[in-house]
Amino acid sequence: MTGDDDGTDDTGQRDGGVRVRAAGVLRALGLAWTAGRLLTVCFAAGALAEAAVPVVVAWLTKFALDAVAERTASTAQVVQIAAGLAAAGIAAATLPHLSRYVRSELERRIGLLTQDQLFRAAERFAGLARFEDPVFLDRLSLAHQSGGSTPSQVVGGTLAIGRGAVTVLGFVASLLLISPWLTAAVILAAVPALLAELRLSRQRAAMMWRLGPVERRELFYRQVLTDVKAAKELRLFGTGPYFRGLMNRERRASNRERGRMDRRELAVQSVLALLSAAIAGGGLVWALLAARTGALTPGDVALLVTSVAGVQAAVSALVNEVTLAHQELLLFDHYLAVIEAEPDIPVAADPVPVPPLRRGVEFRDVWFRYSPDHPWALRGVTLTIPHGRATALVGRNGAGKSTLVKLLCRMYDPERGAVLWDGVDLRDLDPAELRDRVGAVFQDYMEYDVSAAHNIGLGDLPALDDRERIEAAARRAGVHATVTALPDGYDTMLSRLFFDAGPDGEADPTAGVVLSGGQWQRLALARAMLRDGRDLLVLDEPSSGLDAEAEHEIHTGLRAHRAGRTSVLISHRLGAIRDADLLVVLDEGRVAEEGTHAELLRRDGVYARLFTLQAQGYGAGAPDAATAGRRSAEVVP
Repeated sequence: MTGDDDGTDDTGQRDGGVRVRAAGVLRALGLAWTAGRLLTVCFAAGALAEAAVPVVVAWLTKFALDAVAERTASTAQVVQIAAGLAAAGIAAATLPHLSRYVRSELERRIGLLTQDQLFRAAERFAGLARFEDPVFLDRLSLAHQSGGSTPSQVVGGTLAIGRGAVTVLGFVASLLLISPWLTAAVILAAVPALLAELRLSRQRAAMMWRLGPVERRELFYRQVLTDVKAAKELRLFGTGPYFRGLMNRERRASNRERGRMDRRELAVQSVLALLSAAIAGGGLVWALLAARTGALTPGDVALLVTSVAGVQAAVSALVNEVTLAHQELLLFDHYLAVIEAEPDIPVAADPVPVPPLRRGVEFRDVWFRYSPDHPWALRGVTLTIPHGRATALVGRNGAGKSTLVKLLCRMYDPERGAVLWDGVDLRDLDPAELRDRVGAVFQDYMEYDVSAAHNIGLGDLPALDDRERIEAAARRAGVHATVTALPDGYDTMLSRLFFDAGPDGEADPTAGVVLSGGQWQRLALARAMLRDGRDLLVLDEPSSGLDAEAEHEIHTGLRAHRAGRTSVLISHRLGAIRDADLLVVLDEGRVAEEGTHAELLRRDGVYARLFTLQAQGYGAGAPDAATAGRRSAEVVP
């Protein structure tokens, strides 16, 4: 995928060229103005004042040298010139520091504003497709990187144009009084410098886009080498050097690319520097020869030398600011692409209110694949999840069980067919309102680096500070005793990533607790239990990390909890779900069988074969389908 869905080319830049750049400038300036109007005004005023100082100093220096050489100025005039130079010196010394402070403060405010806007925009992506797309993830990373820096850089670049214009016009006017041809040479020399730098900025922005996957792989390998979960396997299998080699390979590839870019910039900028030096040197030789014949005064020579240097310095600064702003704008395009991107799943302009589930959820001839390049994950699935009953999804890995749950929660939309909530197409409902009626434990549940109470409370934000509800959910999930035994109970931080400094400023190395996989899974289950008043409960492998005794305890509790509730269960341990009211067997994305446990055993189909295989481990031999039902009651709780 090359970003075609949002109008980008293979370098990550959107179509539109100059038009897009101009729009980016206006958006960036608008962000700066919104983040801090007074700061923006102060930044502009300081920049213009800074620009005038070198021209004022050059002219005052000329007057001072001429006054000393010709001895015609009065004492009062000399004092005035000296006072002017002193004031200009104070301004030259203080204005850059004030400008840096204002710019830094403005950049901080812009960074906060753009970060909030960026992730607010990301929340519009109600589905999962964007976050499973590596191109979008690269774009999101670049958007976060550029969103905070670009607006202030564009403001700086815009003001640099104004500042440079003031400085250049002042020095150009001074040079015109002395040498028109030298003025033309200095100005013409700036044109190739600007064009060359703009080209380099485009190349550097394109390079950063190309390096996105390389740097993401390097980051992945680095995280593997430092991840506590990976540490055991790295040491047992001796794979640390292998991953270190992969990490270093990606870094070397990145370094080679950046090195080529740096060498290209060095060559171009060296040529431009030689051109500037030749012009300045030629101008100085001419001025000294003219001064020897009396055509120029000492003050004129000083003014000429200062003006040439001032114009070149101002043009160089202007080129640097403009090219840097241009490069930032190329990256800022990623920010705008995320901000302006269409939602990944459409939300109805006037969504139908989500009614309480009364009849059930129906999948009607549902076809789905994750992209046109992927195989079909679901092929014409038609089934009904009846209200008030437990429906279990059974099948091999890759049969489509988790995909079906994603469509049920409207993380994706079917490519063909429809999913209906009491007869209403999910596409006509507000996804947020729909999900507010669903509680779920996903197979890839989250382990949040926050307190135990927060890990549970995140399942229903209004209950985040309701300790009574949180503890009740923990009890239903069988994790209350585990949590109360922690050093700070429900307030214990479940992470070793963050340390609070003690009175002596030293971090407490004992802060935070790391739970086992089974304990984390119970917390995830408690998070779902906090939403026990919802219409639908989804349990995707809720006990995969538990031992046999804990699994029995959890499923015994779940049977009581889900009685009379609409629930969807997924588990590879068929004994844990055999008492579901309806078992739906998926095979290669299709519904192969459905019925009760006993009915499916009598059919001697896919379910009976899978159940028999699992039951083998509990007896001396493999039971046949006819006796599997009787045997299962004995071997699986």
